[in-house]
Amino acid sequence: MALTKRLPLASLLQLSNRHLATQTPPPPAANPPPKAQAPPTPPPAQPQKTKFGPLKDEDRIFTNLYGRHDWHLKGAMSRGDWHKTKEIVLKGSAWIIDEVKKSGLRGRGGAGFPSGLKWSFMNKPPDGRPKYLVINADEGEPGTCKDREIMRHDPHKLIEGCLIAGHAMGARACYIYIRGEFYNEGSNVQLAIQEAYKAGYIGKNACGTGYDFDIFVHRGAGAYICGEETALIESLEGKQGKPRLKPPFPADIGLFGCPTTVTNVETVAVAPEICRRGGDWFASFGRERNRGTKLFCISGHVNNPVTVEEEMSIPLKELIERHAGGVRGGWDNLLAIIPGGSSVPLLPKKICDDVLMDFDALVAVQSGLGTAAVIVMDKSTDVVKAIARLSDFYQHESCGQCTPCREGTGWLAKMMNRFVAGNARPAEIDMIWELSKQIEGHTICALGDAAAWPVQGLIRHYRPEMERRMAEYAAKHGDAPQKVSASGH
Repeated sequence: MALTKRLPLASLLQLSNRHLATQTPPPPAANPPPKAQAPPTPPPAQPQKTKFGPLKDEDRIFTNLYGRHDWHLKGAMSRGDWHKTKEIVLKGSAWIIDEVKKSGLRGRGGAGFPSGLKWSFMNKPPDGRPKYLVINADEGEPGTCKDREIMRHDPHKLIEGCLIAGHAMGARACYIYIRGEFYNEGSNVQLAIQEAYKAGYIGKNACGTGYDFDIFVHRGAGAYICGEETALIESLEGKQGKPRLKPPFPADIGLFGCPTTVTNVETVAVAPEICRRGGDWFASFGRERNRGTKLFCISGHVNNPVTVEEEMSIPLKELIERHAGGVRGGWDNLLAIIPGGSSVPLLPKKICDDVLMDFDALVAVQSGLGTAAVIVMDKSTDVVKAIARLSDFYQHESCGQCTPCREGTGWLAKMMNRFVAGNARPAEIDMIWELSKQIEGHTICALGDAAAWPVQGLIRHYRPEMERRMAEYAAKHGDAPQKVSASGH
């Protein structure tokens, strides 16, 4: 999707100035004449918004998503970054959190928890411990490729967002936990941090506000489980990346035993623009409970794989056809779509025809928005093999701490690999469904759910295909399934 134009900087500055200016009422006149109070007129009812997308270029937050412009400090400032940051910080933490709450922003890392509410958990009476902000830049979800674009091409949005979010929480420092394989992304973020320190935007007396705030980059070692917030904290502390039992939650006892908030790159990166333009502006996009703009990563069998910023609640079909050049071979060649990264259940074409891309609409069709990583599969796809490949991934990435996940992911992978060839009986489909239900919801973190849901989605929508393979295999090899080795092959 080509970024053809954007709002001139002068207009952006004018818009943010109007929002940030202190609204001081005029002084009352001396001895004003009494006048009758007319009953207030109720505001006219606003029409319900029914059309979502396409997003106008002037409403885009990530204006260098494709790396066509200078990502260094000078280039970032020319696009409006670091504008009025001092005034935003001086407004205070309560004002920032109120704007984020007003915006309706929900976490962009997959869970979708209301961000303003999450940040407010840190505003407790001080007890002598420092507070920390931790940015989850691990991005290990298969199919997801949005945060790396921010860090590579727009790192100053992230750095400015860290300062504003950190001040809202009263954090002493921020740790950016970045996936170790993201070499260029990590290097660009580190350079952006050095530029911000040199300009006085972070560090001692950040932006001249009297607020001290440091940012550190920590490289992970490529473990998917470290995308879970408490496993990430464990890794930051130098331990094995294994999730902690909750409670206590990180907002009470997090990094180094101190109050901590772990949040996603995209969530923090949009905070400065929300504060500049106002929470109501951000809330004007998308449906109720699904507000704002969102980065969507479209991959798989499309003509133009792309990461694009669009309005929440845009129809899935329009998103793919407008920005990704449509499905390879036309929309009628579509078999299925995983709408939110590999951990959410897939959807068949008949649902993809009409579904909206937001949290509530996808939950209603028994899937999820997740990280908004749209994986498109056309009719050339072996859908059973695709899900079996995901089962192998989750077995490999399980930390092994919880028995249902440690043992269950192995059984899922073994059974799914037999199902690929049809080397099973139809009754085993119900067995693997029951197995997935014994994993789902019975583990410390959500990796067990992530392993179970793709299998459940396959059975829900493609059970006839699984049974057809079993019938063909039985006709070819006799009624009984063939014995398999301990590895499942």
